[in-house]
Amino acid sequence: MRILSGIQPSGALHLGNYFGMMLPAIELQERGEAFYFIADYHSMTSLFDPEQRRRNTLDVAIDFLACGLDPAKSVFWKQSDLPEVTELSWLLSTLTPMGLLERCHSFKDKTARGISASHGLFAYPVLMAADILLFDSNIVPVGRDQKQHVEVTRDIAIKFNETYGATFVMPEPQIRESVAVVPGIDGQKMSKSYGNTIEIFGEEKATRKRIMGIQMDSRTPQEPKPDADKNLAIQLLKLVAPEDVGVDFERRLREGGLGYGDLKKGLFEHYWNHFAAARAKRAELAGNLDYVHQVLRDGAERARSVATVVLQKARRASGLC
Repeated sequence: MRILSGIQPSGALHLGNYFGMMLPAIELQERGEAFYFIADYHSMTSLFDPEQRRRNTLDVAIDFLACGLDPAKSVFWKQSDLPEVTELSWLLSTLTPMGLLERCHSFKDKTARGISASHGLFAYPVLMAADILLFDSNIVPVGRDQKQHVEVTRDIAIKFNETYGATFVMPEPQIRESVAVVPGIDGQKMSKSYGNTIEIFGEEKATRKRIMGIQMDSRTPQEPKPDADKNLAIQLLKLVAPEDVGVDFERRLREGGLGYGDLKKGLFEHYWNHFAAARAKRAELAGNLDYVHQVLRDGAERARSVATVVLQKARRASGLC
């Protein structure tokens, strides 16, 4: 089983990135061939500062390694180090129906938030399809919001296979429903676009202030909260605390007697403890950047050994060689 996933270097990684993509990817290292990349080509649809992209890309590499990605168990590289992905993207785009892309909700959502409409933003799902198909991927762990793009990938692969003969493996999305959408501090999906994130490696004082600032309703501590499971702090606490602790906090909130301030203090403490080992590992990696760069170079070489074979198969099938 070959697993593939990517993550954009569009800003500081947050709990939504960690529980939605990174943790599932790290766990899947034990179950098959794991291929993970930093999607710097994709970041070009929304980030236009080249120095920021370089910094973000390095930060993502450090963060992912600190959180448990093991280069001995997975292939980890920078997307732009494999030009094969852009060539395959063109091959796929010649068969991708416009209507298929017009139905993609991501383009509509991003333009509605003020991101400039560009060909790159519109054709984003085709590049994503190339990312997936270039490695004969079987499983693609994604958040629920990305499920449609994997379905589009399957549609494009079917079209190519019908036109030129069996070429690509059909990928399947894998979504952990319990954390498919991680809520931000405003109750919407946690996203850098909404400015509602809790960073994985946020500065202690700033993150504490951010968590303590989560808005609650006006009910007093003594009042029972029968809807405790819908409380934003409870939902986040269940992600970072041991299961029995999350259950206990929810029970106390439901029965009454637990103040919102104490709840948010508990959330911060368990968030901070959850990533303690990763913070120590991150500090170590930040002091050894040569190692981080070497991991990405080695990963690109290993990834390319697979990509060139698949691309050559697609070129041959379509009559380019």
